[in-house]
This record gives sequence, structure tokens and C-alpha cells, in this order.
Amino acid sequence: MNGAHLRSAPPGDEPTSQVPEAERLARVALSCAVEPGDGTTSSLVRQMGAERALEKSRAATGGEPGEMLAQRLAEVDAVRQLDQAARCGIRFLVPGDAEWPTSLDQLDDAITVDGFGGTPPGLWVKGPMPLTELATSVAVVGSRAASVYGVEMARTVCEHLALSGVPVVSGGALGIDFEAHDATLSADGTTAAVLACGVDRVYPLQNRPLLQHLAAEFAVVSEQPPGSAPTRPRFLARNRLIAAITSGTVVVEAALRSGALNTAGWAESLLRHVMCVPGPVTSYTSRGVNNFLREGRGTVVTHGSEVLELIGAAGEHLVDPPRGEERPRDGLTPTEQNVVEWVPVSESAQVDSISRLCGLPLRTTEGALRRLRSKRFVQLTDDGWRLAPDV
Repeated sequence: MNGAHLRSAPPGDEPTSQVPEAERLARVALSCAVEPGDGTTSSLVRQMGAERALEKSRAATGGEPGEMLAQRLAEVDAVRQLDQAARCGIRFLVPGDAEWPTSLDQLDDAITVDGFGGTPPGLWVKGPMPLTELATSVAVVGSRAASVYGVEMARTVCEHLALSGVPVVSGGALGIDFEAHDATLSADGTTAAVLACGVDRVYPLQNRPLLQHLAAEFAVVSEQPPGSAPTRPRFLARNRLIAAITSGTVVVEAALRSGALNTAGWAESLLRHVMCVPGPVTSYTSRGVNNFLREGRGTVVTHGSEVLELIGAAGEHLVDPPRGEERPRDGLTPTEQNVVEWVPVSESAQVDSISRLCGLPLRTTEGALRRLRSKRFVQLTDDGWRLAPDV
């Protein structure tokens, strides 16, 4: 892992936030007490603001979920939480902060029918990189059980993005996530991890060096407060943040029940670009992404340049259509290509015979044959015309 440039700013250089302290503390309390992806609370905050939403939640009665939330809220000391986080180098961002990724606000329009989703109350961030650098970022996600093929494709895509100055976001997990972060760092690019646990925790443990490196020089992000453990619902909630915070999502290998496809689904609902690297039809780890494409969802990409073409502004990063290797006959005129097809290989033929076969006038055929002879495609013998050797 390279990533040599630190981003820490001198004290006092940070912009002063316009968010009232009471608003921030209310969002801290909600962040600590509400499970990620609680669309009901998110809608409440959107309708009446964080302070009133907190008051309403604290006064909840008449139902077990509401009473349990009220109990959890009563146990939160928001001022102490912020103070402890700051001592660990962790900041809490809320809407209205200069560093807040405004693309997250669109999550309130993508809450599922069962009430899952919504904009988080805030984000806990560790690392010197301002999240404004992720405005043009791309998510690269995929299978934890990555194959050699998947690793190669993920690294190739991410290295190209990094060399083009496009930040890469992933989930810090094993497999494709790790390769996405690592390849970006190897190319001196910018990358951040969005976690399903607190930013002060390391999960998975095998990725400790990577996650510590990101927290020291780039950024690790979570809607979970420090100390939170990862759970399956929190991973699913985390996926929506990865989709929302980036301009598009690239899926490299995904089984039929892969979390990466969940991220792609969120990107789809947020009208982001969804890009898929197809895999071998015999590969278990590519069945999900291949089926996603079969359903007409997502766009096939095979290289980082194709990703840039999709996420770029109109007219930027245009990719030339792929062509096969150029062959000698490609430079011939249509008439010459027609005539040369009817010149025999082993036996010679007269001009009138070739003229009848190719359907062209005698004079046109003879002129084409002489030009083909000068280009070394045919040769004239005592018995007539034949193809030149090795043509």
C-alpha cells in the first residue's frame, strides 16, 4: 500500500460549521440509538428536523419498538459521545456541514416499501481526507471469495481510475473490496472505506493494515457510532451509503445472493450508473452479476476507460469502438476486394473468367488486377492470374 500523501490540515483551518449545536447533538443521539436504515426515523427528521424528531422519539409510548427506542435515547450522552470521538480523531458530520456529501440526501427518496433506508442522521469519519473529495468517486464492489479473474479485473479497473484522478470507494471487506482499495493505493490514488461497524473498529481483522492505513491517511466512514459491532442488517444498510456517496457502482464478481448486488440495487434506485464486469458462465462467483446483466440491468464494462466514459460529462473520456486486428486486405477498395476474392489460389485464370465470376466489366476487372499486382496481392503467369503466395 503506497498512498504517500497525508491530508491533515493545520489547526484552525477547518471551516466553521453553520449547524446549530443543538441540531448536531440531536443527530448524535439519534445516530447512537437508531439502527442504520431506519426509514421511519429518517422521514421524521426530514419532516420536522432532528431536534423535534428526537423529542418525539423520546416521548414515544404505546408500543414496544417506540418504547425501546425511547429507552435507548435516554441512555445516550451526546456531548460525551462527541468528546470521546474527538479524542480518538473521529469527527461527526451532519447535513449543513461543508464536508457533508449532499448526495446522501437523495436516500430519503429511496426508502423501500418496508421502511428501510433513508438519509443517516450523520456520519462518523476517521481520517484527514475531506469527504468532498468523493464527489466524483466510483464504487467498486464484489465477491469476498474473489477468483484470480475477479482480482485481476478489479485491480485493472481501479488502477485506471486512480491514474485518471477518480477516487474509489468500497467497503473494506475481503476479496474484491480489498483489491479495490489496495490497487488504488498502489497507483497513488484516493480511496475511502464505508464500514458496517464503528470507525474505531477493525473488521475483518485480516484487513487491519489496510483499514488503519486508510484511517491514518484517507478516510473510513460509518453511520454507526464508535464502538459499534458489524451485523448483517448493518452491512445491508451500509451498502446504500456506498451507492449514494458515489457517482456510479462497478460490480466485479457477485454470486446470486451477493451483498454487492444489493449495492447495485441501491445505485439503480438512486439513478446512479450501475456497471458490471461479466464473468465466466461456469463461475459461481459471477452468476449473480451475469444474471443482473441478463435482466437488462446495468452496463457491461471491461476496462476502467469504459467506466470513465459512463460517469464523465458529455463528450469526456470517449472510448473508440473496439476493432479486430488490421489485415492486409482492409486497405483495398471495394472493387479490389471483390476481384481478389475470385482470383484462384493454385491455378491461374484468365481475366474474362474472373470478370464473369465477380460480376464486373472486363476493363474494370483488368484494372483492379493490375493494381492488385502492384500491391503484391496477385501475380500474372503465362496461364493467367493467380493469388500471390502467402496472401
